[in-house]
Amino acid sequence: MYPPVVIGLNAVVVAVTEETPRILTVRATGGAAHEPSLSGSPDAIPFGQFDPGSDRTLELGLRRWVREQTGLNLGYVEQLYTFGDRNRDPAEGEGGPRVVSVAYLALVREGKPSGRGGARWCEWYRFFPWEDWRCGRPGIIDKHIAPALSRWSESAPDSRILQDRRERSDINFGLGGAPWVPERALERYELVYEVNLAFESLRDREPESPASPGARRGNRMRVPDPTAGRISRMGDPMALDHRRILATALGRLRGKLKYRPVVFELLPPAFTLFQLQRVVEALAGVRLHKQNFRRLVEKGGLVEGTARYDRRTGGRPAELFRFRREVLRERPAPGVGLPGIKKQPAAGAHRKDERRM
Repeated sequence: MYPPVVIGLNAVVVAVTEETPRILTVRATGGAAHEPSLSGSPDAIPFGQFDPGSDRTLELGLRRWVREQTGLNLGYVEQLYTFGDRNRDPAEGEGGPRVVSVAYLALVREGKPSGRGGARWCEWYRFFPWEDWRCGRPGIIDKHIAPALSRWSESAPDSRILQDRRERSDINFGLGGAPWVPERALERYELVYEVNLAFESLRDREPESPASPGARRGNRMRVPDPTAGRISRMGDPMALDHRRILATALGRLRGKLKYRPVVFELLPPAFTLFQLQRVVEALAGVRLHKQNFRRLVEKGGLVEGTARYDRRTGGRPAELFRFRREVLRERPAPGVGLPGIKKQPAAGAHRKDERRM
């Protein structure tokens, strides 16, 4: 007889409003294997259980859950990844079913949420403060992450593992002369988790023994205080492995900028080139050279002028453009890319990342 398995559905719903990338979150209230419940009711991404009796497809089930929890009807949706690690839901360790979650990425324009899930919009970089390089290299990297990675590397049991750890640290966090690669968001979060800088890595540790004081209360693990010590600087925690799902979505979305015109799902029908650039920068977490960006967008036939102008710019009116859907037939990979990433300053006068912590 096979052990019981529950199929969960998760949605990373993304919007960019006033140059701020946001995700839609709900409150993790608990009550079943597919409904996370942790101390403090941390943020979760919209989730729910697939119902084979009423949901004709996984995607339709996902849309139903998002509508019920947030009041929003999704437009663009794509399947992201399937997450099925053992004990990703703590209830499994106490005899509950194995929870396998199929995650989706959805792109929308921000609307007012409602529904029964306590939905709200949260700034994306609250969960990953090391990912936003728009104002320069985040101070959290040199102040906290790089030293922790160095200690982790030096603790390696042999020279081969030492070299491997150093290489992973340098490549993923742009250390030791390596470039910063925006798409490596998942690899960076997994390193933060592995060296025990993330709240989730401390929370997910098994208690010393079932009888230890406070180790389990009812059928829930005791979790550490997310405001205590160094983990308070490593971004807001999320329920279960939802921050890992979110990191997967961030890396996927940044990669797709290069070969799919997904960014236009986040813009109004008519927009200025400045608005387009700022949305791309918000998602990529880096600043781009204005002229190089505009040259690539126009040369690639991604947009066309509308002969209308936005006069609210405070200066010279800016022409409004729209997405040329014909480019989908003309080119196999019509993305905007990340042309001419500006050289990022080292840690110094940066910034909102430190002020947010």
